[in-house]
Amino acid sequence: MRVIGLMSGTSYDAIDAAAADLRLDGPDLVLTPLGMVTAAYEPGLREALAAALPPAATTLAEVCRLDTLIGQAFAAAAVRAQRELCDGRAELIASHGQTVFHWTDQGQVRGTLQIGQPAWIAEATGLPVVADFRPRDIAAGGQGAPLVSLVDLMWLRGRPGTPVALNLGGIANLTAPDGTAFDTGPAGALIDAAVRRFTGRDFDADGALAARGTVHEPLLRHLLDEPYYARPAPKTTGKELFHEGYLLAALADFASSADEDVTPADEDVVATLTRLTARTVADAVRSLSATGSPPAAGSPPAAGSPRVTGSPRATEVIVSGGGTRNPVLMAMLGAELRGVPLRLSDGLGLPAAAKEAYAFAVLGFLTVHGLAGTDPRSTGARHAGVLGSLTPGRSGFPQIRAGAEQPVRLVLK
Repeated sequence: MRVIGLMSGTSYDAIDAAAADLRLDGPDLVLTPLGMVTAAYEPGLREALAAALPPAATTLAEVCRLDTLIGQAFAAAAVRAQRELCDGRAELIASHGQTVFHWTDQGQVRGTLQIGQPAWIAEATGLPVVADFRPRDIAAGGQGAPLVSLVDLMWLRGRPGTPVALNLGGIANLTAPDGTAFDTGPAGALIDAAVRRFTGRDFDADGALAARGTVHEPLLRHLLDEPYYARPAPKTTGKELFHEGYLLAALADFASSADEDVTPADEDVVATLTRLTARTVADAVRSLSATGSPPAAGSPPAAGSPRVTGSPRATEVIVSGGGTRNPVLMAMLGAELRGVPLRLSDGLGLPAAAKEAYAFAVLGFLTVHGLAGTDPRSTGARHAGVLGSLTPGRSGFPQIRAGAEQPVRLVLK
């Protein structure tokens, strides 16, 4: 089956559309990547989306408007992928949509909202669309994230040692071979917020601003006191916590609590936030690989103060996501991991920039085969579940191909 996966992450800068040929071969799910196209959000739409996201107030009228406009943008990306990558022969679209809110309450996820109305995609392409992947896992008691963990687990299976899969988007998430998966905290979210505040640019291109700065250790220690880092897995977070307002409040709180009048330079703040991402990711890897799972509640936290000491037992960390294009972040992460190899997913057959879009293509494929798209060890759900809602194409709903064997390994060809 030829499937197009559509994804826009917490950085909400562009839509990635990745096409793949997928087939079941006994216990294997065989994926042949066909390529990816990226469509940047039109500036006015991106600004409207940013203005509506927490902690800003919005209206149902604006949510409706954004749901339509983002759906149309996803539809345009799907049409382009169908034309440029699939020779017009795609059979299914799997759309993650755009996350606008992830409702958590005392560590439990109560609900989630991804917008980008799939009817626009089905109408533009004529193809059936699987969308709204996360709510089913939440209804089963899970976190609804990270959903790429099932794909990571199938992909890592059979690799030697103890590999860990890491994605660096707006938020960083990882998956370990024992099924443990969680969001470690911000990847680009706070860095991007600082860069926009200080320069008006959307992100720190090539890590240039961080490279000019020096890590401010007292500020870093202050930021590491964030309670999220110490919470046990499964856990998930997003820009409902790590946003510009959070950053400004943290900087103000640090300034008021400092023993002396210390105002870090802009580039030092960006360097410190880059180190924060590297430190919290490495501490998360260290905490789970020391025992095979993160510490239980009441144990020393995975990050923050006090820190987990010692070297991670992971044998490799396989990295994907937009953060891989920041050489300063990658260098800091390599230093924090203390010799554990960092490998880009490109070298293993999954392009780092497209991995999440391919992952949702896989999840859509599993859905139309009546197969589970989650692993309860990763999300904390009571059971594995078939994910998503179906929007029919011009020829109606896709045939649910029941009776297939749940694959245990992802093979790239």
